[in-house]
Amino acid sequence: MSHGPRSGLAAVSSALLAMSRHLEVRDVLKTIVASARELLDAQYAALGVPDDHGGFAQFVVDGVSDAQWKAIGPLPRRHGILAAMLDEARPQRLADVRKDPRFEGWPAAHPDLADFLGLPIRDGDEVIGALFLANKRCPKPAGTCGFTEEDEELLSILAQHAAIALTNARLYERSRELTIAEERSRLAHELHDAVSQKLFSLRLTAQAAATLVDRDPARAKGELQQVAALAAEAADELRAAVVELRPAALDEDGLVATLRTQIQVLDRAHSARVTFTGNGLRALPAAQEEALLRVAQEALHNALRHSGAAHVDVSVDRRGSGAVLRVTDDGGGFDPRAVRRAGRHLGLVSMRDRASGAGGTLTVESAPGKGTTIEMEVPGG
Repeated sequence: MSHGPRSGLAAVSSALLAMSRHLEVRDVLKTIVASARELLDAQYAALGVPDDHGGFAQFVVDGVSDAQWKAIGPLPRRHGILAAMLDEARPQRLADVRKDPRFEGWPAAHPDLADFLGLPIRDGDEVIGALFLANKRCPKPAGTCGFTEEDEELLSILAQHAAIALTNARLYERSRELTIAEERSRLAHELHDAVSQKLFSLRLTAQAAATLVDRDPARAKGELQQVAALAAEAADELRAAVVELRPAALDEDGLVATLRTQIQVLDRAHSARVTFTGNGLRALPAAQEEALLRVAQEALHNALRHSGAAHVDVSVDRRGSGAVLRVTDDGGGFDPRAVRRAGRHLGLVSMRDRASGAGGTLTVESAPGKGTTIEMEVPGG
């Protein structure tokens, strides 16, 4: 190996820890590629995830500038050495990839590659990716490969852990898709129960007003005022639903900005005053930020739809390396034990599930006439 034993072990440890920190597939791929290139001191590294049509569903590179990558053009097809790694499922270590009989060339803007080390990434018997490095930064006698057997062994260890990280990331994304589907199903039921019923009442009230216009104008005026009130309530319900349906920009904006934006919309949409405070919060793992957001949304839903609160306050504060979320209202409150005995949960079960799924805890403080405080704490990453 080009590194000493101590520095090599530290580099492997750092690479494995970096892979374990990410849950998004794209982030995992980027981390694997960057870690492999740094670990083996190569000029270029790439990782391709094959699709079912002879190409790559995703292809991530490291060591190539954005401008150069754009100039290269479309993603490569599965041919030559790349196809060999995927189809033969064995390592490829070459002194000069350009002289291999399987080499089929590359686009004009493609960097010039010479010595080459590539391995398949396998999940059991399935090849789920191809990881390769090129142009080892070391002296290379003519006709020899800069990558050694020790490098191949080291990259093999990295590839095995990359398979675990990539599989976990895929499972996470699939579970999140299921969660999104569940959220949309819940919203569909809410829209049916709330907005549809208000629109039905609005139609009946408008019909009653129409029959009263000629014989009792005063009563007709009262009915029309009721129509206006029902229409406003339906509009509020729709605005709140749109806020929940709109994908949360956690990746781009972070938890604090996302919550602040949604609460500003809710404050405008409801008669209750809705406020938010959140400062000094460090970035948290994606799963924890999403869980905090969803619990805040569920608690807000309860407070604004069921409690009769005049004021709802949401706060997110740093606590150690983690965070604590509080949603407090001055509404009618309830007896949590009585709610549980009656089989009504007010979303508490799903909130507790989200909290525990993110490694956190959820507490509920409430009493009839005393308002409610929902608190969720996560430990951070």
